[in-house]
Amino acid sequence: MKKGAKAKPSKAIDSKEMLLAMDELEKENGMEPGSLLESIETALVTAYKRDCDSTADNVKIVMDKETGDFHVLAEKEVVEEVEDSSVQINLTDAKKLNKALEIGDTAQVEIMPKNFGRIAAGTAKQVIIQKIREASREYLFNEFSDRKGEIVSGLIQKADGGIVVVDLGRLEGVMPLKEQVQTEKYHVNDKIRAYVLDVEKGAKGAPQVIISRAHADFVRKLFELEIPEIYEGVIEIKSVSRDAGSRSKVAVYSPNENIDPVGSCVGQKGIRIQNIINELGGEKIDVIEWNADPAIFISAALLPAQVLAVDVKEEEKFAQVIVPDDQLSLAIGKSGQNARLAAKLTGWKIDIKSESQFRKILAEAQGEATEKSDEDNLEEKNVVETTNEIEDVNNKENVEIQETSEIGEACEKQETSELDKADEKQETPEISETSEEDE
Repeated sequence: MKKGAKAKPSKAIDSKEMLLAMDELEKENGMEPGSLLESIETALVTAYKRDCDSTADNVKIVMDKETGDFHVLAEKEVVEEVEDSSVQINLTDAKKLNKALEIGDTAQVEIMPKNFGRIAAGTAKQVIIQKIREASREYLFNEFSDRKGEIVSGLIQKADGGIVVVDLGRLEGVMPLKEQVQTEKYHVNDKIRAYVLDVEKGAKGAPQVIISRAHADFVRKLFELEIPEIYEGVIEIKSVSRDAGSRSKVAVYSPNENIDPVGSCVGQKGIRIQNIINELGGEKIDVIEWNADPAIFISAALLPAQVLAVDVKEEEKFAQVIVPDDQLSLAIGKSGQNARLAAKLTGWKIDIKSESQFRKILAEAQGEATEKSDEDNLEEKNVVETTNEIEDVNNKENVEIQETSEIGEACEKQETSELDKADEKQETPEISETSEEDE
């Protein structure tokens, strides 16, 4: 550098450019307007207290939007006599700052420490980076929270037999082992679709999206995507039951009598349902028409098996189903799959019996009823016989009592007659004696 040449002063940061940059960052990361500047000012107060060893609560830092400079201000009460200089200022000094100040007002006194510009720059940088990271995480968390229950697509980044990690764009999706379909094989860089099951915050606050391909609602959402009538609300999915990778049952209904809900879901030559089956890797799907009558609905839910009769108990939500003998294994399904899915689809407990089993149970019940009737008749007969015996005994006792009474009466009559005869005999001599004396 030549002698006498003056060093050019470094160009200060343009406050307008800085404010515009912060506004842009706030918009990109979904932050509230002005929140970034407010966070910087709050962080600078903390930095000031740390570096200047201050515990005062009356310090604030503001940014001059015209110059871009930061000012450290201490708010002090205007008094006549100062007792604590850290929080008070006399009226004379306050007038120098602002002639309108009076006793009892609050004066803002600038206390810019040495080298605070460097401290402010470093602190502002750290705060901006941290706030942008936090805001970005919060924005992504809110975005995917709103997408909970939807289908997302992405590329598999990790698939090592445990959890599967999927790149969803600005965020990663995690598919736990229990949310995977056991019959499916996942490979890195494969593109897959999955159901957003939940959105959680990780240990460091980073959002974590839990996705699933085994959930029953994944089938429900695929129906909504592939079948316009369901998306538009013309056809309603009442319930879904699923054995992931093997079979699903879907109950559909339309209030419009002119619309066939099952045919609309299957499509011409099965093209609509085939797209869903392909997405599920060949999983079988039974589309069933929902009915308000539980007997009809349960019969349809057990398809492809034929049903002879359904006896329902509304209070217990229990249904007894009778099927032909050759349809029993089909109605129950492999490892009870068909019956289990039907019960989950309808929400009823289902007991399936073959026709011969039902007839056998019915015959046994009738036999027990007959035996019970015979026992009742025998018991009634015994009761009648016992009653007759008691009546015979009572009759005999009555006869004996009557005979005893008659004997007693006869004895009394005989005694009375004898007494009368005796009295007559005694009175007769006295009369004779009296006659003799008169003579």
